[in-house]
Amino acid sequence: MPANFDNFLLCSLMFGPDICGTQTKKLHLILSYQGQNYPIKKDLECETDKLTHFYTFILRPDASYSLLVDNRERETGSMYTDWDILPPRKIKDVHAKRPKDWDDREYIEDPDEVKPEGYDSIPKQIPDPKAKKPDTWDEDEDGIWKPRMVSNPAYKGPWKRKRIKNPNYKGKWKTPWIDNPEFEDDPDLYVLKPLKYIGIEVWQVKAGSVFDNILICDDPEYARKVVEETWGANREAEKEAFEEAEKERKAREDREGQKAKDDGDRRRRRHKKHYRDHWDDYHDEL
Repeated sequence: MPANFDNFLLCSLMFGPDICGTQTKKLHLILSYQGQNYPIKKDLECETDKLTHFYTFILRPDASYSLLVDNRERETGSMYTDWDILPPRKIKDVHAKRPKDWDDREYIEDPDEVKPEGYDSIPKQIPDPKAKKPDTWDEDEDGIWKPRMVSNPAYKGPWKRKRIKNPNYKGKWKTPWIDNPEFEDDPDLYVLKPLKYIGIEVWQVKAGSVFDNILICDDPEYARKVVEETWGANREAEKEAFEEAEKERKAREDREGQKAKDDGDRRRRRHKKHYRDHWDDYHDEL
């Protein structure tokens, strides 16, 4: 596929895979409306193996569409939402403001819970009840003995009310959607320009791509049937033949690689022998 679509202006739609290098693996779906081109907003990926694949685009009178790959639906949606052809039906009300009494706190502190009496007087540390004054302790010389301090198991930290569900919770406030005053519906949005020709534009650096069996019709079930008849019955045979060809190609590359390695080893051995046989000549020159 070309990098740009300047020559696409007179077409009704452009649909097909675009594989370029290792980065681009895209499935293009571009519609033309009133002289403008509109690519689909979704990132569609095409198949990248070397087997045959069928791509099907179904467009319906309600402007809904389906995209099938090998008779399996991969994408579905609407021309109203997946292309920027018409302004959106709904837009966010930029003038809307969150109501002052809107409560978006999902949890609150329990207002009915009361702090237990004496809670704040519970010490964080207490003398170790297991500590004993050493027998050799002399208060005249050592001073008054005091047990070491340890964490108080009764101390629970600063008092906090437990949290409960907020009965006035209204959810997170969101900007409301309103009708877009710039939206004007087109009941014929799905109608494409009369299809008179089919064009295949190919830009590639590697041979092997084949395009065939292009069908334009108004019956999706018939299209499915054609895919099964032209491809479905032979897909397993094609896959087996491809895998066998890949095995033969790999075996051939392995043989060629081994031959190149053997030839290289033989050249290195000849060079070593040449240097050994003429070492005295080289030594005398030095």
